[in-house]
Amino acid sequence: MGIAKRIFLFLTINVLVIVTLSVILSLFHVQPYLSAHGIDYTSLMIFCLIWGMGGAFISLGLSRIMAKWLMGVHLVPSNTQDPRLKNLLNMIEDLSRKANLPSMPEVGIYESPEVNAFATGPSKRRSLVAVSTGLLQRMNNKELEGVLAHEISHIANGDMVTMTLLQGVVNAFVMFLARILAYVVSSLIRSRDESPSIASSMTYIMLVFVFEIIFMVLGSIVVAWFSRFREYRADAGGADLAGREKMISALESLKAYVQVRETKAHPSFDSMKISTPKKQGLFLLFASHPPLEERINRLKGH
Repeated sequence: MGIAKRIFLFLTINVLVIVTLSVILSLFHVQPYLSAHGIDYTSLMIFCLIWGMGGAFISLGLSRIMAKWLMGVHLVPSNTQDPRLKNLLNMIEDLSRKANLPSMPEVGIYESPEVNAFATGPSKRRSLVAVSTGLLQRMNNKELEGVLAHEISHIANGDMVTMTLLQGVVNAFVMFLARILAYVVSSLIRSRDESPSIASSMTYIMLVFVFEIIFMVLGSIVVAWFSRFREYRADAGGADLAGREKMISALESLKAYVQVRETKAHPSFDSMKISTPKKQGLFLLFASHPPLEERINRLKGH
């Protein structure tokens, strides 16, 4: 898929989200939270919850579609005659049964030399497991089963919904706190220099923007910490489903191939990768995945 088409789809999805949330705000009769008398905290809270949670859950609902469109994921037909793809379907079907999933996830494949797989979807019944062609070419059956068990474990644990809830709550808090602080600071500035209303409004908007960036950075640390926690849990779940040795073998193989991955191929889908580039220092706080060495050591019981 070309860059122009990706940008068009990205903008279309964002417009859809904005229109949908605007309609929801109208249906709930949410009034402007700023008035001459100050902040209406009830309206502000509802506004932030709808935009923060609503945006996150709309993205979750569209996650399978976005993966297919933006990453070029093609579903593997159940009657495929390709031996590699048949083997892929059989592994996922077997692991789904072991994990007691209500239905087998959709299985997709996308063209990329990177060694990667991800799971996404709004629920256990409507999920997708996708693997790159690079992973199928480079990993043997033992390693492949470990990777797939990790992704099936994500679905069984409900990680996609949990991460969406967390991100939605963080978004809502960021919006709420940023607007309150911006109002307080802009009020103090206005009381000092009696600036015109237009200048005061611009000051408020700029402060909201600044505070949202600050709080979003702090919120990202919380989201990244929980993301690392769920990766450890998915590793443990994968070890239960496929066997500890297969899970360790998969991570060690991934570690060996990590240098050849296209780390910038799909930056908006970094949260879907089975691992992310190694980070150091403060950047570790923002890593969505723990270092592969630590994941391997945990599985070995070190």
